[in-house]
Amino acid sequence: MLPGTLPADELTEWLSTTDSAAVMKLGRTFPHVREAFERAGVLDRALYVERATTVGQRTAPLADVDPETVPYFSLALLPSPLTGELPGAEPDPGGGTATGQVVVVGLGPGARYWTTPEAADALACAEVLIGYGPYLDRVPANPRQERFPTDNRVEAERAAHALGLARSGRRVAVVSSGDPGVFAMAAAVLEVAERPEFAGVPVRVVPGLTAAQAVASKVGAPLGHDFCVLSLSDVRKPWDVVLDRLRHAAAADLVIALYNPRSKHRPHQLGEAQQALLEVRAPETVVVVGRDVGGAEERLTVTTLGDLDPETVDMRCLLIIGSSQTRVGPSGLVWTSRTYPG
Repeated sequence: MLPGTLPADELTEWLSTTDSAAVMKLGRTFPHVREAFERAGVLDRALYVERATTVGQRTAPLADVDPETVPYFSLALLPSPLTGELPGAEPDPGGGTATGQVVVVGLGPGARYWTTPEAADALACAEVLIGYGPYLDRVPANPRQERFPTDNRVEAERAAHALGLARSGRRVAVVSSGDPGVFAMAAAVLEVAERPEFAGVPVRVVPGLTAAQAVASKVGAPLGHDFCVLSLSDVRKPWDVVLDRLRHAAAADLVIALYNPRSKHRPHQLGEAQQALLEVRAPETVVVVGRDVGGAEERLTVTTLGDLDPETVDMRCLLIIGSSQTRVGPSGLVWTSRTYPG
């Protein structure tokens, strides 16, 4: 353990004669600390860690760090040669290190505490962030990163932009809300990645807490037994397919989590879905409406399928339609039995 305030010559001597080291108190001392690592001949395997274990954590090879971005709460690490390759480094068939990659990251539904440590680390390691503008706004600003906010309806273009930057050697994070693999950017990136021009570009998916889990946790355990997840959006599938799947899920007596329930462009569809469900489900079926869960305007409503008012629902909502075994307990919490009768 060495202080960054040591004279450069003394620090160089320590780094030259030790197997591993941690140099603390960086900030304004960073330039001469970096110089000491370079003079000791160990800069190539040194790491940088900033604000460790917080949501602002950042890690990077020490050689790549801009001195202007280094805060006091950071340190330089010299791992033992026995540690092996630097974290996150991908072997390059040409003999070097391929750093370009795309990581598709899920932030969770809204609250920062629902962003996993793995997601926070992936965001901190990225050089470029790409995503829908309001989602990027949830990521703390970092002056060393480029940001490319886009509209919500250009998923393929966003994916191609990210893959193109990664192909040129950049470390790119594509930012999603919730879980990127649930009606979000992971499938879009992987679909575009199949194009010949992006062959060999590494793509990794970092999971996030999805809205169905977040809403369920706020009211109890409505997903305690078999359930399905459906999107009411007909942007990428015909509306008659949506209704057909909804009827089959209802007939199977599954709990149903409904994403994208009602937008300005299709205000009538939730009412049609409600009527389709009532063909099979009792009007007393428990329904949970979660709006902006984890956000500043969070609101939770427990109602029934017969009393549900579609006019109170928008795109910031997620609906959970209970099964015949979903109950509201004396405490007001909602749960679905793990045991099915018969």
